[in-house]
Amino acid sequence: MDTSQQTSRPAQLDTAEIINRLSQFDGPPEHFLVNLLEAQCHLASAAGGAILRCAADGRPEVLAVYPSIAPDATPPVWLAQAVESAAQVIASRTTAVKPLHKPEDLYGQSAKSHLVMLPLRSGQAIHGLAAFMVQTSDQVALDASRERLELSISLLSLYEMRLTLQQRQAAMARLKMAMETLAAVNDQNRFTGAAMAFCNEIAARWQCERVSLGFLKGRYVQLRAMSHTEKFSRKMKLIQDIESAMEECLDQDVEVLEPSAEQPTYVSRAAGDLSRRHGPVALVSLPLRRRGEVTGVLTAERPVDKPFTLEEVESLRLACELCTARLDNLQQHDRWFGAKLASGIRKGLSLVVGAKHTWAKLAAILILGAILFLTLAKGTYRIEAPFVLEATQRQVIPAPFDGYLENVNVEPGDSVEAGPNATVLASLRTDELELKLAEAQAEKLRYDTEADAAMSDGQQAQVQIAQAQAEQAQADIELLEFYISQAQITSPISGLLLTGDLKKQEGGPVEKGKVLFEVAPLKSLRAELSVPEDRIADVQVGQEGELATASDPGKRIKFVVERINPIAEVLENRNVVKVRVQLLQMDAQTKERIKPGLEGVAKITIPGKRSYAWLWTHRMVDWLRMKLWI
Repeated sequence: MDTSQQTSRPAQLDTAEIINRLSQFDGPPEHFLVNLLEAQCHLASAAGGAILRCAADGRPEVLAVYPSIAPDATPPVWLAQAVESAAQVIASRTTAVKPLHKPEDLYGQSAKSHLVMLPLRSGQAIHGLAAFMVQTSDQVALDASRERLELSISLLSLYEMRLTLQQRQAAMARLKMAMETLAAVNDQNRFTGAAMAFCNEIAARWQCERVSLGFLKGRYVQLRAMSHTEKFSRKMKLIQDIESAMEECLDQDVEVLEPSAEQPTYVSRAAGDLSRRHGPVALVSLPLRRRGEVTGVLTAERPVDKPFTLEEVESLRLACELCTARLDNLQQHDRWFGAKLASGIRKGLSLVVGAKHTWAKLAAILILGAILFLTLAKGTYRIEAPFVLEATQRQVIPAPFDGYLENVNVEPGDSVEAGPNATVLASLRTDELELKLAEAQAEKLRYDTEADAAMSDGQQAQVQIAQAQAEQAQADIELLEFYISQAQITSPISGLLLTGDLKKQEGGPVEKGKVLFEVAPLKSLRAELSVPEDRIADVQVGQEGELATASDPGKRIKFVVERINPIAEVLENRNVVKVRVQLLQMDAQTKERIKPGLEGVAKITIPGKRSYAWLWTHRMVDWLRMKLWI
């Protein structure tokens, strides 16, 4: 039933006939809606009806109106009111009856027309409504009309179910044709037979005059099979035109139809040339995809008065998708060994030098560059070890006599001078020594007097005794004077005070010979490196290197290995070997900054260049050799 079959409410039609005609309607939805409204208006004695649905933005949209309205005509009042009330009725999910008053109606007068609005269900949701204008003031007649409308609106759901069933049947039919085509292809074990079976099946099931199958070879599509044709020459104009149409489809990676639509989204110049030169024919070219890449093209031709519909294109697409894997697999493997090898090499090279997988190729290039750099580039092998600066010699300054510290003038780390302007390190108290000196001087004077008196008396023996005692007193005087002169403690050499923090011991006693201070000359510094035992085998006397102190890491000081201790020591729970080095080429500023006791990091340069791969992995390799004993 179509628009030409629409009736204008013949009175003789009964309800059963109307329902039967709508139940069997198989036209498009827009025609069905108009016929449904016409039938409902006839059944419910309505003057007009409309079907509305909610658009994407939520506003009502009119799908069909009966009787039809001219494009330039003003919509009737009842339709405008239905549009205004659509959202409220859809939300309520119940039938609504709204009176329609005319401008000339008196206040309180019952309406002579009513607007009946019925929500339309689609599944579990409501997406639209049907509105009808019923011209009656009788409540009984109005209720009867509403009931008929509610009963007849179910015909819309019945039509939707029938459309769904038809679509499923069409889909099953397309699937059946595709599966039968695949079965014909799978019966063949060679590519030539499978390709010919594929083309013949397509031609037979879709009523095609000619079906051609081409596969990508290098940069171009080569025709491999044609329906009902065992042999063909690629020099033929027909074959060249078919391959041109296939390449046009492959380049665009889209289905190409001829005749094309009014405003196509693809180029169909080669397809048009093929249709005009060897027809006219209607044709379609479909790309054959595998793993997202186009590997071939199918071109089907039939009379121009039978163009391919969208449903037929969909069924062809399904058949191609099902058969492409089988055909491509046979096309790749049904060849002699040399062709397979050449194809594999070409594919590998295309992955390397082609335009795809850019990031993967960049990563591979970077990895290859890193491997080449690690294996070919060579660097300097250096052994790193901590060090401590120490003096080559130390001047020990002990207490000159038993006494008490009077004051201390220096602290460890201070520079001290020797010579005429010697730095006084500390002073000892001399009170007791001066008293003993005065006593010794008095005794010497007494002994000198006794010696003179005995000489006057001619007592020679007494003279000798008195002179001996005077000499003994003189020796005591000289010793006391020497002690007093040593009370100002100085350093015999200039340098840096290493030990002697005696500020807190001022006034305390000291014993003769006890070490009070240690002084080291600044010019005699050396470094002692703690080389790990697993690296000591590479260290030899005479090797050079550089060190930097923690206090001035930017200043590098050169050194030369002077001595390697033959005995290992334990330092911080690991075995190390002490290596003594001599500092070289120090300027005046560097000599002022470095001091004994400073720590830092030293690097010994091992002669000979080694690859960076060895430099960065040799320690791990040595560890594995020890663990695995290889």
